[in-house]
Amino acid sequence: MFRHSKTALKFQPQNGAHVIVTANVSLYEPRGDYQLIVERMELAGVGILHTKFLQLKTKLAAEGLFDIKYKKPLPKLPQSIGVITSPTGAVIRDILNVLKRRFPSAAVIIYPVQVQGKEASTQIVDSLQKANLRKECEVLILARGGGTLEDLWPFNEETVARAIFASSIPIVSAVGHETDFTISDFVADVRAPTPSVAAELVVPDVLERLNALRNLKHRLINLMQNQLQQINLFVVNLKNRLRHPRYYLAERMQRLDEIQRRLHLAMQHQLTHWQQRLGKIGAALDMVSPLATLERGYAVISKDDKIVKKIADVVVGDKVRARLADGELECLVQKLSF
Repeated sequence: MFRHSKTALKFQPQNGAHVIVTANVSLYEPRGDYQLIVERMELAGVGILHTKFLQLKTKLAAEGLFDIKYKKPLPKLPQSIGVITSPTGAVIRDILNVLKRRFPSAAVIIYPVQVQGKEASTQIVDSLQKANLRKECEVLILARGGGTLEDLWPFNEETVARAIFASSIPIVSAVGHETDFTISDFVADVRAPTPSVAAELVVPDVLERLNALRNLKHRLINLMQNQLQQINLFVVNLKNRLRHPRYYLAERMQRLDEIQRRLHLAMQHQLTHWQQRLGKIGAALDMVSPLATLERGYAVISKDDKIVKKIADVVVGDKVRARLADGELECLVQKLSF
């Protein structure tokens, strides 16, 4: 005769993992034999959490929550920084010490939450939503110290992951030690291996910036001095090339004197040329001039201011004028000879 029942058994194989087995148990009473028919086997404790971690990671990765295109850049010089963590313990002290040392002018706003236990994930989501609603900080640090997978589990909750993804404020995740990875690390905009490193990532080192400014100042001074030296050399060269206006005036006066001398010579040449030409014209006129004829002993007879060319132009008794080389004679015609 068989008797059947269903039961769950927990045992630990040699690898140390706890396994829960769900099986049907049968008892054969005449011989006292038990028979187990296994229906399901699953890991217990850490094994279950690890499986849930991988399943959620795969799910969120498929939805694109880990994509680099959604990662927001961190502000260069944040004036206010929000920290979501436990208000007590070494983590908040380390973060505050680093922020004060590197960038003391930045304001720090602490959003106190539990970082372990059942209420932790709810408080983390509430703080993320509160920070985004108030918009009082430019970057958020989500942090806690190291621990077991169970200790870090609030940061593997889906609600926390989606709240991080929905945040309009850049988030740096710094959960656990360097070797610990949580879902929050994958969704956050930046993952820091430790809380102290997270504080270093969100603010610059003011001393390094001051040293950089000093170096830039020295470089700028040297550059300006070099520029001034080059400009000074350029001005000196221009000064050496420049001449006093009196030298230009002297050159122009000398040029004017030369032009005046050449003009005078040209005028003398023209006057001589025209004098010679007029002399030739005068000589030619003298050759055909009546005066030249008179000089040779001839006379010009005129009557009533008209030249007498023929004897027939006058009659006996007419008064005529005889033009000689040195004057005129008034004559009376007494006789005509043909």
